[in-house]
Amino acid sequence: MTRRFEHARILMYSHDTFGLGHLRRCRTIAHALVEEYRGLNVLIVSGATIAGAFDYRARVDFVKIPSVIKLRNGEYTSMERHIDLEETLNMRRSIIRHTAETFEPDILIIDKEPMGLQGEVEETLAYLKQRGTTLILGLREVMDAPRLLDAEWKRNDVLKKIDKFYDDIWVYGPPDFYDPLVGLDVPPGVREKMNFVGFLQRSALHEDRSTHRPSGDYILVTTGGGGDGADLVEDVLNAYQEDPELTHKALIVLGPYMPAKQRKKFARKGAKIPYIEVIEFDTRMEELIASSKAVVAMGGYNTYCEILSFDKPALIVPRVMPREEQLIRATRAAELGLVDMILPEDAKDPKRFAEALKALPSRRAPSSGSAGLRLEGLTNIARIVGDELDRRALARSEAGKS
Repeated sequence: MTRRFEHARILMYSHDTFGLGHLRRCRTIAHALVEEYRGLNVLIVSGATIAGAFDYRARVDFVKIPSVIKLRNGEYTSMERHIDLEETLNMRRSIIRHTAETFEPDILIIDKEPMGLQGEVEETLAYLKQRGTTLILGLREVMDAPRLLDAEWKRNDVLKKIDKFYDDIWVYGPPDFYDPLVGLDVPPGVREKMNFVGFLQRSALHEDRSTHRPSGDYILVTTGGGGDGADLVEDVLNAYQEDPELTHKALIVLGPYMPAKQRKKFARKGAKIPYIEVIEFDTRMEELIASSKAVVAMGGYNTYCEILSFDKPALIVPRVMPREEQLIRATRAAELGLVDMILPEDAKDPKRFAEALKALPSRRAPSSGSAGLRLEGLTNIARIVGDELDRRALARSEAGKS
């Protein structure tokens, strides 16, 4: 612990409509900040259905807002089918605004969605800006294909609103890996606020707190949240069935959002393959990745950071629709020699996929790649937050003297 900030407060927003990426990223940042600064409290507003399943450090807590699911076609629906979507969104807006009013944060950090799900945080942004809260937008290093992001943001005039509301924009990656706003007509004011902080390093306690950690060497197969991970799991199981020489022990983590019918199907199928163990989920994925021999994944942001942090050989089978984020990230990382990539259509060929899986444990670790391995994101964020809290404390002190 380096410094103490009495009664300093940070509010984080994580819309969480598909998968666990937003909550896990917010939680990682929150934990790093309270570890660095005594007296600091962080509150995460999250729509994740399993937000309560994770452990939170002292002075980090969460407020659960009603869950909304993003469907494969990109549309949204309420998690509770008997409640209208608009009614759910109204409840979310109200809870977010009320939380901001009562918590009175010094800093607000919005994860990825500048105005929130269907604009649900815009009213809160306006309110907090008026009362002097520092407003920060955190963007993944890859958002989506430029043509898709541009069309989505133009419909809602997002870039103009970013320029209007936000004081700072954090990009969770190094500048030479990828520019999340490439191909967009970005206002100069927005460009000036962009701060490439670096990838967010992860750590594992190595206390064997995970009850699912296998003994000996194993490949970890992870689908993240699992909502769209069925194809990857199916392809891995088919490869093992196809090739008797594929004998690496594999732990398959399905993800909490994989439909129950698919989970049961894969559990039955995996039980017939001697080298396979299938589990539903583990909230301590960092430990499972850290102790693995190699990783097979779809390549979402958090998993990619964990692959780099623990320096694991990795084979990425990216999602290619409706968003192209994973494809862009995997392509760029493969170009830099950090991971291997196989496209989903190629993974459908069990012989070809089996060959890639057999070669994976002997692949070079990411650290042997030429670039892109800078993991100073949490350090840089802590420094930026400390400087901002110092500035605010000084301003209050000066105001008190006048």
